[in-house]
Amino acid sequence: MKVVLSPNPYRDRGLKTALRAREVLNRCGIETALCLPFSLDQGTKPDLPKGQDYRDMQEELKTADLLLCFGGDGTILHAAKDALPYDIPVLGVNMGSVGFMAELEHGELELLTRLAEKKYTIEHRMLLDVAVRRGREVLFRDLALNDAVVTKGAVARVIDLSVRGDGVHVYEFSGDGVILATPTGSTAYSMSAGGPIVEPTAENILVTPICAHSLQAKPLVMGRDRVVSVRIGRQARKTAYLSVDGGRAFRLSGGDVVEVRRSRRVTRLVRLMDHSFYEIINQKLGRT
Repeated sequence: MKVVLSPNPYRDRGLKTALRAREVLNRCGIETALCLPFSLDQGTKPDLPKGQDYRDMQEELKTADLLLCFGGDGTILHAAKDALPYDIPVLGVNMGSVGFMAELEHGELELLTRLAEKKYTIEHRMLLDVAVRRGREVLFRDLALNDAVVTKGAVARVIDLSVRGDGVHVYEFSGDGVILATPTGSTAYSMSAGGPIVEPTAENILVTPICAHSLQAKPLVMGRDRVVSVRIGRQARKTAYLSVDGGRAFRLSGGDVVEVRRSRRVTRLVRLMDHSFYEIINQKLGRT
């Protein structure tokens, strides 16, 4: 078995947790490769331990069986997109605050021995295909594990949005934006905006308005086979943006349509423990 270790050096200072994990894995006969998940900003380059063999992520993933990442949910989202073209599962070690997607905390690294013993399961998570259409032209495409978020610009003006399901009018509203989320993303921005919590292994598309100026625009849980579209109003001097899984914002113009549908592809997450989703919710949200 080969495991690629992908630490976020801004979260895992000195890569201490990743190096401890490597010791645990090597001890039980698992091959490892240490790869940084992104190019480091020269202006804020963290201290990295010297004498380590840092390898190319894309090359190592070609022959890997698993991607083990260290950081918060953002790091895991990034790792999931790295792993997707190679169809390998991802295991997250939480180095952040909440970490809903992480399987382990940094103090639970000894549990990694279960990989060598084949004592783990693979959980499939739904993805969304996201596209931006301007007339017949497709301007933007991406995959979302958490959500696709349409928001207004920095200027404090609401934007006008029209939501459709399978081409059928659902509602129109003015507000700060709308979140189109997967069940995995139901505990992220969508929850903070008043959306429902959905079990992450479910397959639904969640529509959560953000600060809607309407009594009709309520959160919706839609079927997995729906095609959900959001049309941006044509009012002048108003700007909207689309961000997928918290990534770089894509600027939208009036009349643009953001369209999401269930992807044929899935993200695979490794589970080493048999925790109930409700136990995780209680632990992460501090309700016990």
